[in-house]
Amino acid sequence: MTKVQRFLPYSFFMKTRRKDPPGTSEGRPRPSRRVVILADPPVEELDIVGPWEVFQSVNNALRDEGRAYQLELASTSGRRAVNGDSGLTLIADRHYTAVKGEIDTLIVSGGTGSLRMHNSRVVEWLRRMSGKVRRMVSICTGAFLLAEAGLLNGRRVTTHWRFARTLALRYPLVIMEPDRIYVQDGHVYTSAGVTAGMDLSLALVEEDFGSAIALQVAQALVLFLRRPGGQTQFSVILAAQATEYRSLHELQIWMANNLRKDLSVENLADRVAMSPRNFARVFVREVGVAPARFVGQLRVEAARRGLETSDKGLEEIAGAVGFSGAEAMRRTFRRFIGTLPQTYRERFKRRERTG
Repeated sequence: MTKVQRFLPYSFFMKTRRKDPPGTSEGRPRPSRRVVILADPPVEELDIVGPWEVFQSVNNALRDEGRAYQLELASTSGRRAVNGDSGLTLIADRHYTAVKGEIDTLIVSGGTGSLRMHNSRVVEWLRRMSGKVRRMVSICTGAFLLAEAGLLNGRRVTTHWRFARTLALRYPLVIMEPDRIYVQDGHVYTSAGVTAGMDLSLALVEEDFGSAIALQVAQALVLFLRRPGGQTQFSVILAAQATEYRSLHELQIWMANNLRKDLSVENLADRVAMSPRNFARVFVREVGVAPARFVGQLRVEAARRGLETSDKGLEEIAGAVGFSGAEAMRRTFRRFIGTLPQTYRERFKRRERTG
């Protein structure tokens, strides 16, 4: 029995019934989609448990119509016990070489194991499986295994923001989009770190069964159905929290909330009672980027949210996040993410889908 079953009545999941998908008649059990999660120990436990809970919650919601997902955990090690980076031990159903039959979705979890020199047999197995599955998915640093197998060459991908640069340098044929929560390119899906695996899993559920079921699961697990923003909102805040300088931490939070103000080095230094030269030096040491670049990151991320979620014009969005105008925003967009605001909006503007 899952946590959802213990604490939520079954009626909660059945408030909104989805329409039968094409080819499924009323009262006839649907075929179960087989989801195999590959663990290369040591693993990030939530990369496995998070998606598993999302898919199992769909099974709970639709259990009178047959099991929606058949879930399996396969390990690359010779033991069924799968060690986790945080000390939790999971039990795999089988060794990956014993996985037989048709698979709908193959998910490669992340963790310390996926960052190491990879077993050539595992890599070759992934290559073979890529042509047999409907969806190939990686969570967090699981992208390194897919990249090692050559499955990300020429594809847009993401991974945990902390490892995005490493993956891009190690595998130069990969098109890295480090700020995305998840990315789909063809039948390959990649997600950012840890809890982003649940975001991606919800997107897969919505793809399979529509937004009504996905929304019910999101509500049950207290998740965004579509989380606003990208990884920058987390990486920037985490960087702020990591600094030993409380005044610098508070300044970064103030900057994010005051993007329309003058955020020049001189003004920022004055707010923390430092000389501009010393402020710039300390900021680079503590945050890892120059103050001007940090400001640019904050403004681009805020502009991206505006482009994704509103119909406001470029001039209005630019002014709202502190750019001098649309042209300045265009130049900064091109420098930071390699595209123009209008192009970005056309590709990523969120539109409500019906299930």
